[in-house]
Amino acid sequence: MGICLFSLTLAYLVRFNFSIPAVEVETFYLVYPVVLGVRAMSFYLSKTYAGIIRYTGTKDTQRVFTVVTAGSLFFALLNIGRYYFFDEQFVVPFSVVIIDYLATIVLLITLRIGIKVLYFEFRGTPKDRSNVIIYGASDSAIITKKTLDRDVGTKYKIVAFVDDSGRKARKKIEEIRVWSPDSLKELLSNNDVDSVIISTPLMDNLTKADIVEKCLQFDVKVLTVPPVIDWINGELSFKQIKNVRIEDLLSRDQIKLDEGEIRRQIYKKTILVTGAAGSIGSELARQIASYKPKNLILLDQAESPLYELDIAMRDKFGDNVCEIVIGNIRSQERMKNVFETFRPQVVFHAAAYKHVPLMEDNPSESIRTNIMGTRILADLADEYAVEKFVMVSTDKAVNPTNVMGASKRIAETYVQSINRISKTKFITTRFGNVLGSNGSVIPLFRKQIEKGGPVTVTHPEITRYFMTIPEACQLVLEAGAMGDGGEIFIFDMGKSVKIVDLAKKMIKLSGLELGKDIQIRFTGLRPGEKLYEELLADKESTITTHHPQIMIAKVREYDFEEVAKNVNQLVSLYEGQDNETIVAQMKELVPEYRSQNSVYSKLDTKDISQKS
Repeated sequence: MGICLFSLTLAYLVRFNFSIPAVEVETFYLVYPVVLGVRAMSFYLSKTYAGIIRYTGTKDTQRVFTVVTAGSLFFALLNIGRYYFFDEQFVVPFSVVIIDYLATIVLLITLRIGIKVLYFEFRGTPKDRSNVIIYGASDSAIITKKTLDRDVGTKYKIVAFVDDSGRKARKKIEEIRVWSPDSLKELLSNNDVDSVIISTPLMDNLTKADIVEKCLQFDVKVLTVPPVIDWINGELSFKQIKNVRIEDLLSRDQIKLDEGEIRRQIYKKTILVTGAAGSIGSELARQIASYKPKNLILLDQAESPLYELDIAMRDKFGDNVCEIVIGNIRSQERMKNVFETFRPQVVFHAAAYKHVPLMEDNPSESIRTNIMGTRILADLADEYAVEKFVMVSTDKAVNPTNVMGASKRIAETYVQSINRISKTKFITTRFGNVLGSNGSVIPLFRKQIEKGGPVTVTHPEITRYFMTIPEACQLVLEAGAMGDGGEIFIFDMGKSVKIVDLAKKMIKLSGLELGKDIQIRFTGLRPGEKLYEELLADKESTITTHHPQIMIAKVREYDFEEVAKNVNQLVSLYEGQDNETIVAQMKELVPEYRSQNSVYSKLDTKDISQKS
């Protein structure tokens, strides 16, 4: 109201060249109460006074503009009404109304912005502030800056924008210079930067990895802004700006899928997913549901994870999106009931025991689940005329060095051979380690880092291929759609990653210093574990497909009757619970199976001596 009083007085002074006639002064007893009364009423009704000034934004500016404009229009209408219907006099001269209007708007908005600027300028001393670089100079980058500016709990100083758009380089955004990506190292070196915030959510992974590598050289934290759809009520919150995750650096660019072919395979059909509560199975369920199957059967023996998946699916896709079935693939009776009840048209078989050390100690359970369970499902798929049966396998089935890998290779052989005598199209997919899956190294490292270490790595030279869970499942769907039966599809896993380098990078991304805050301890290779993993056996070759990341392995084909006989004999050894006999028989069925760092290595020695 003080501003309004000042603006009205200023308007009269300007209008009459700072010499107000006595006749106008005589009207002040009417003008001032009317003008100030209308302003007071409009401010009270619109609550323009209630906003916290340090959070002033465009909404507050719009509200001030609207309220002041409405008040001035009221004065104009009041003038017109008095002039034409009473004594041909104005309540307030029109020129004064206009000048007052402009002065009031400018002063009200300027006051708010001025107080906000002064607040952020003086609320913390420079030594309390952390220097930040925002990577990007788009709308998202500007919103990121404003988010930092308005957040009470932060004391950040934006020292630069970095953007790969040549048009913006050397220009300024809110008085902060925009630099080219080539200048990032120089900026990190010269400005004692605490954090780099990547404000472009859709940045390609190669660029993001390059930024992170440069930042880690200077022990600078890297944060990332979430996609716009994840912002709360359309606004970015400082708490949503998170540390870059190692998965963001190892994942590759989005895979291009043949959506039409996948949809034809799934739409309005009954789909069965085994192992649905696992990492791969649950993601397959989510992706399959988006293609609107007629019925989606989710099968697993793990009750609690299956219950959680059911809730998640209903939250995302609505009720009746899936049918939850608890059952063990090793039970012939239970699986026959599932096929008889639901009559699935497509089966995605992801259920398996997959942990190498555990299966090395429990080979009898490995053959019961990975081999016998697969045999039961494959036989039922043939019996009930399933259109396609897609088995999820592993790169550990190639030149296996452990029980788990050998069991999956035998299961592959059964699925591939039954395809020769069945109308069902049996398809196998192979890929390596999956980022973030249950039991993978990344969740393990993350827990160890949170506890303060040590981070345990089995061997300084061990390497692995990695793929994200959504990426793996997308390729499984794509391979299943393109398969004609009998193929073993292998996926392009990219470059292998040295596990110790992965651990070091995760430690740095956590803001810790290796050797000071946390240690890495080498524990030695586990039973059956390889130093290096491969996707193809030595005698295999591949043929390309229309998809650049999917190839077909050319492997030896087996006679089904011979394979079925051998598998039945192997499964029958379960009753004896003699691990050595079981593994010896597995080595007979998979000649390339050579144990590493395992008690079963002696069986390879016997085999070699017998042949010699």
